[in-house]
Amino acid sequence: MTMERSNSSGASTTVLSIECLRGSSKADEWTGDMLHTGDIVEDLWIGTSFESVTAPFKGGKSGVQKILHSAYKAKQTSIRVLVRRGADEFAELQACIVPNESAGKKQYMLRSIGDPNYAVGFVDRTEAECLDLQASRTFRMVSALAGAQVQDGYVSYPWERRMQESLPVPNSSCFLSMLLLPKASDRVSSRYNDLEDTLARADAWLNASQASGVPIVFMNIQTESLLTKISGETASSTVNAGSLSDLSNLASASLYGFEDYHGVDIGLARAVRLWYSPLGGEIAFEINLNESDTKLGFAISRTEEGFIYISSVIDGDDNAPSTRSGLSNLYKEATRASKLLVVSRVSNQKVLPWIVSPTGAVRCFDTVSLSQKLSLHRHARVPILLHMFLWDRALASTSGTTTRFRPPPPSSPSALPLPPGIQVLRTPNENQILPFPSEVPSGSEVMGDRTDQSRLDRDTAGELSFRFHNFSLPNNWV
Repeated sequence: MTMERSNSSGASTTVLSIECLRGSSKADEWTGDMLHTGDIVEDLWIGTSFESVTAPFKGGKSGVQKILHSAYKAKQTSIRVLVRRGADEFAELQACIVPNESAGKKQYMLRSIGDPNYAVGFVDRTEAECLDLQASRTFRMVSALAGAQVQDGYVSYPWERRMQESLPVPNSSCFLSMLLLPKASDRVSSRYNDLEDTLARADAWLNASQASGVPIVFMNIQTESLLTKISGETASSTVNAGSLSDLSNLASASLYGFEDYHGVDIGLARAVRLWYSPLGGEIAFEINLNESDTKLGFAISRTEEGFIYISSVIDGDDNAPSTRSGLSNLYKEATRASKLLVVSRVSNQKVLPWIVSPTGAVRCFDTVSLSQKLSLHRHARVPILLHMFLWDRALASTSGTTTRFRPPPPSSPSALPLPPGIQVLRTPNENQILPFPSEVPSGSEVMGDRTDQSRLDRDTAGELSFRFHNFSLPNNWV
C-alpha cells in the first residue's frame, strides 16, 4: 500500500525526506540498514499512546515537528521510522525524540537507540531531489571520506597513583643524563668552543667513566639550546642566524645570536645532553641499624667523573651493617668483575653528576655531606636506603616490582649469601635512562673511624663557581 501511494506521486511532489545530522561512531552509517540523506519517509510510529502517522504528512516538516513536540511533552519519545529509497528498497530506524537546539526552539531530531552519536532530522524535498540524492550516494560517500576528520579529546589520568605504583622508585624518574655546556674559550666567556668540542667532551666523559669501572652504557645524545643575553664583543663574534651567509656555520657553532624586536642581542648557546643507563639496572639495599652499631662498615669515594661509589667494606665483622645487609657481598662481586659499586640514590634522592660548566668543572654530589647524612642515620637508628648500579642482569632476578640479589655460583670464589629481605628496584624496561637532579646539592666526603691510611680528595663547589678545592683526608669510613 505504501509503495503504491508513493509511486503515484509525481516527480515534483514534495515529500518528507531524511537529513543526516550526525554521523555514526560505528562507521556503519552508509550501510543499507541505516537512514541516508535523501531517503523518503513513509511511516512514523511514536510512543505507545500515539497513533502511527503515514505519508503524505500534513504540513510536511512543520507538521511533523508539531507532532514531535507534542510527543516530547507527553514523554512519549520512542519512535520508529520507515523510509523508502528507490522503487522497492526500505529501511527502518529505532530512535528517540530529542531537542535539536542548533535548529531553534521547538525543533526536534531523532537519535538512534543503537548508536547515540547518530542523529537524523527531517527536510521537505521534491521526490526528484530525493531520487537524485539517493543516486549520488557513492559520490557523497567519497566526499564524506575526503572531509572526515579525526577529532581530538582529553582523558583524565591518575598521575599520582601511577607515579606511586608503576615507578621503581615512587615519584622519581629512571632517566639518567649529563648536560655539558659549551666550553668558554676566554676568561670573560665572550666566545665558546664549537659544538664538536662539546660532543668530544661528552664522549670522553662517557669513555673515562666506563674505563674506571662505572657500569653504564650509552643510550642517546642530543643538543639543547639555552637562551642567553649577549652584547658587545660577544654579539659581534657570534653567528647571526638572520644572515644567509652564516647558515652553514650553525651546524658547528656553540653560540649564535639574533636581534629581537626590541633591538636586544639574544644568544642561543648549544649544550649537549648525554643520556646513559646502568648496564644491569639498579638494586636497592635497606640497611637496618641496631643499638650496638658503632660504624656502618663501608667507605665511599668519588671518581673524577663525579660518581660516588663504595670503595671499601670491613672484613671479619659479621655483625656490621654492611655485612648484615649483603652490601659486602655485592662489593666483592663488583671487585671480581672489575666494576665500581656506584651509589645512584640515597634515600631515593639521586646522587649522580648532572652538569658540566663552561669552565669544564663537573657538578656532582659531595661525599663529606653524604658522610654526615649517613652518620645521622646511624645515630638516629633510621634505616638507610641505598640504590646501586648493577653491571650484570644475571645478578638479580625479577619478581613483580622487586628483584633479589643472587648468590654467586659454586664455581666462583666464596662469598656469603645475602640475607633474605634485600629489595632490589628495577626499571620495567632494561634500557630506561634518567635525567639530572633539579636541585643543587651541597656536600663533600664520608668519614668514620679506621686506622689505615687510605686517602681521598675532597671537593667543594659553591653556587657561583664550579672550581673545586682539593685537599686530602686520613680516611673515608662510616
